[in-house]
Amino acid sequence: MITEEPTTRDRSTEEPPSEGPPTDSLPTGDALLTAAVRNNAAWCGTMCRAHGLATTTGPRAWTSPRRTPLYYPDAVSLAPDATTADVVTDIDQTAPGASVKDSYARLDLAPEGFRPLFDATWIGRPAGPPAAPGPSWTRADTPGALAAWTRAWSGGDADEAALFRPALLDDPAVTVLAVPGPDGRILGGAVLSTGAGATGVSNLFAADGTDPALVWAAALAAADPALPVVGYESGDDLAAALAAGFTELGPLRVWLAA
Repeated sequence: MITEEPTTRDRSTEEPPSEGPPTDSLPTGDALLTAAVRNNAAWCGTMCRAHGLATTTGPRAWTSPRRTPLYYPDAVSLAPDATTADVVTDIDQTAPGASVKDSYARLDLAPEGFRPLFDATWIGRPAGPPAAPGPSWTRADTPGALAAWTRAWSGGDADEAALFRPALLDDPAVTVLAVPGPDGRILGGAVLSTGAGATGVSNLFAADGTDPALVWAAALAAADPALPVVGYESGDDLAAALAAGFTELGPLRVWLAA
């Protein structure tokens, strides 16, 4: 199992922005990195709850005692001083495939039987409206709309399509957005999740022939301008995020148990 958000396989709906916290209380700099890490762990917990799994958030790690859904980690380090014990002690290693998100790329999990799976970069964007209006977007806010979204995201893969369950639609902190084409086809989409004083962007994808910049613009248009926007990316997806106005916050590493 690997962790979540394989991205690019890669404002028709508009609501008044929430007031949000005072501007001087919003995370910046190192605090924005912390917000990105904790927002992502909260999103992992949301996905686990949608699958009926209980998780634990401690001062230095988020963990699941049972194997998590496809692409999602079994543990996430939450602090630079997190230890190996913090992330491996309370996860299920009875079968191969356990994974750990080393949020600060500081752990050595090789002695515990893990190998590096991939590296990525945390990204952040300060609170504020997008630089330019985004394209039209809609919410996948019914089971049928969510099913259509997951088919587009997964490319029709049945196992991946089963990942996003209707229980997610009951969470007010989650927005599943789609960018519709003139023919009704979904051109791309993303998940926005609010937590830790930020809006997280994950699972962003652009369908074949769609410019990822269009989807990033839609995600920023849909996000609450009173909150910073965070996430992580790598490779070409990282370049697209940086072009959309994000900056690099720091490295992360995902480990996979043999």
